[in-house]
Amino acid sequence: MKTDDLITALAGDVTPTQPNAVGRTLGLGLAVGAVVSTAVMVLWLGVRADLMHAMMTGPFWMKFAYALSVAVLGFGLIDRLARPDGDGGIFGPLILAPLAVMVALASFQLFGAPEDLRMKMMMGASYQVCARNIVILSTPIFFGLFWALRSLAPTRLTLAGAVAGTLAGAAGTFIYAFHCNESAAPFVAIWYTCGIAAVGALGALLGRLTLRW
Repeated sequence: MKTDDLITALAGDVTPTQPNAVGRTLGLGLAVGAVVSTAVMVLWLGVRADLMHAMMTGPFWMKFAYALSVAVLGFGLIDRLARPDGDGGIFGPLILAPLAVMVALASFQLFGAPEDLRMKMMMGASYQVCARNIVILSTPIFFGLFWALRSLAPTRLTLAGAVAGTLAGAAGTFIYAFHCNESAAPFVAIWYTCGIAAVGALGALLGRLTLRW
């Protein structure tokens, strides 16, 4: 059989991929993990008692906007990296934008606050557990996204793992914010970011080891 004939025969057996199949697979892994993480948060930590009152304040939504923006950009980036020829596109540099905004806001608050309050704004009352809790709550989402990636075809394994971890960390942070009563931008910029970064680093480490195909 000639090479051209072989290629034609192989191509004839290919089943067309449904539109948005990659996004749906990733979305399923994300959604299942988020449901589990939410259940863990409610049963383990509980929703903050003053949730309804806190929802009337701007700092409450600031935390969610930060986590959600990182998650949305992370999803757009991993949707590209989950393909054999995928690259970051515009989502690569944009994923750092929410952090830049948060650092700018934190700096503004710190420089405008009395010196004796600055350390409290950075450390809050839960700095010892914040990043740890984010990592724990992100774990089901992390596994859900890695399960999805295992059924897809990323080629930049370390980067794909890091982005999947960052997305999981941001989604876990979004869920954790329903429990956390810290609202200072410096605290969020430091400890929420540390939690997200820790899950991202774990994803980079495990990506090379577990995403091979």
